[in-house]
Amino acid sequence: MAEKAPRAAPRDKAARRRHETLGLTDADCVRLFELLVTTRAMDDAVASLYRRGELPGGAFSSRGQEATAVGSCFCLNKNDVIGPVIRNSGAILTQGLSPVAVLRNFLGRADSPTRGRDGNTHLGCMDLGIIAPTSHLGTLIPVCAGAALAFKSRGEARVALTWIGDGAASIGDFHEGLNIAAVWRLPFVLIIENNGWAYSTPTSHQTLLADLSRRAEGYGIPGASFDGNDILEVIAHTRPAVERARAGEGPTLLEARTFRMKGHAEHDDASYVPRELVEHWKARDPIDGFERYLHESGVLTPDETRALRARVAADMERMEREALASPFPDAGTVAAGVFAEGEA
Repeated sequence: MAEKAPRAAPRDKAARRRHETLGLTDADCVRLFELLVTTRAMDDAVASLYRRGELPGGAFSSRGQEATAVGSCFCLNKNDVIGPVIRNSGAILTQGLSPVAVLRNFLGRADSPTRGRDGNTHLGCMDLGIIAPTSHLGTLIPVCAGAALAFKSRGEARVALTWIGDGAASIGDFHEGLNIAAVWRLPFVLIIENNGWAYSTPTSHQTLLADLSRRAEGYGIPGASFDGNDILEVIAHTRPAVERARAGEGPTLLEARTFRMKGHAEHDDASYVPRELVEHWKARDPIDGFERYLHESGVLTPDETRALRARVAADMERMEREALASPFPDAGTVAAGVFAEGEA
């Protein structure tokens, strides 16, 4: 058997083992990397299905934003709840939903989470603590605040977390939901994923604030801005916010600075985004950056990360075939689940 390549020699131990200062094991880092790679592979499969004409409706990608979703969700307990939106495929997978289930939902199949009643990322699974989103971005903020109110009222040590983009952070639901969460000190965490664009509108045309987390001051709650492409930075800021919420100390507003590496959806070529800006952020790819960290810290060798990437790619091809082989819904059941059923 060929001998494994030697692991990278340590440079500065404090710098090369940052994950240990966060209480993360080497196994945790491997799992985080696997989730990041799986998220991108699933998004790429969705894009391919869309361009082959297999998908009804739109297809959205979280490419470039995987670290924010995976890292923040990794800080939660299994009994906590999340409200994912269109760039949070990684959170859905981290919470435990299988990629094949997500692919089936995009394909409108009967064995998908919505049984073919809804498409793309409009899915939920309350068994896994996933609250289904709607197209009206921002509405999950008061919904998740309501879940947090239920946890507090029942004396449960549970947390609700959701995300919002920089553009939708300007709508009324943002203020109403976050304000009531602050006033009632609810166990709630809100993360603004500032990816620079609300569809084709740059953040600078939406707000004069350089740090969107400063809005927290207006609600009397803590806030912080950080590099959303560094998964360890995401965890370093999200974990204290979650612990604070669980301890009954109220909500936190976080801003993850990241970048949307594709258009708003697959139909959008993002030609309005300056190429130099795309190249700047491409060099800060969250998956490539974490892979370099794993090599430098001695967690994985280059051969091991290549093998993991190949395994994930093979698994995704298999799951795509499984999803395509799943049945479409029976048209005779179209009214099932629309109204409450059974005895009152």
